[in-house]
Amino acid sequence: MKLIDSHCHLDFPIFANDREAVLQQAQQAHVSNIIIPAVVSKTWPTLSALCQTPQAVSLHPAFGLHPMFMAQHHPEDLLQLEQWLALPQTVAVGECGLDFFVQKDNQTTQLTYFHEQLDLAVQYDLPVIIHSRKSLDLVLKALRQRPSLKGVVHSFSGSLQQAKQLIDLGFYLGFGGPITYTRATKLRHLLEQLPLSTIVLETDAPDQPDASHHGLRNQPAWLPDIAQVVATLKGLTFKEVARATTQNSCDLFAIKNALL
Repeated sequence: MKLIDSHCHLDFPIFANDREAVLQQAQQAHVSNIIIPAVVSKTWPTLSALCQTPQAVSLHPAFGLHPMFMAQHHPEDLLQLEQWLALPQTVAVGECGLDFFVQKDNQTTQLTYFHEQLDLAVQYDLPVIIHSRKSLDLVLKALRQRPSLKGVVHSFSGSLQQAKQLIDLGFYLGFGGPITYTRATKLRHLLEQLPLSTIVLETDAPDQPDASHHGLRNQPAWLPDIAQVVATLKGLTFKEVARATTQNSCDLFAIKNALL
């Protein structure tokens, strides 16, 4: 059964020396597609080229400006972003969002970039990949102002009430390594209560490895470990989780034939 890694930073330099091997291992683990969200504008050309090069796994780019890299963003990046969103290969706007956990001193600027990217997503009819820490209420407010938007809040860690509000807006919730840790009781309990139809799987590699690979560089080949934990927590089979979450990612990012 095929799996889709809905959030993996495979273009990061940490994969430069063994990216091909990482992709071959992902293929062997039945990962068929990987969504690669950008974080800064200078990486957009290399990300685009990577996703157009034949690989063991199908790669799909999203282009955006991450809130944790505000010092590297410039207003003209938003103008350039339009050109990248117009490319046929583009599956989403992102990674964009708000981070008031680490980045506390530039909230107004973060909001400006976030809103501009949401407006571009509406303009180009693309889903958004959202990063949100200590900011979900403001994210929800921005999404309600744009009811046509669809997307995913990746590495979701909010409340059940916030989850339901996002689901009502047509958004998916991304889950990865953090749910595999037994000490993450609130997050695991939240996952138990969510419909499988609202969940997509992710690694966020090279970050957030699952419990069995703690301290190691994360990679998409370990996505089945996350799927198995989801299955266990929800009392489902691995196959049921794989099929549903793969279909969810296909629907969100307009990926064809991933279930074959």
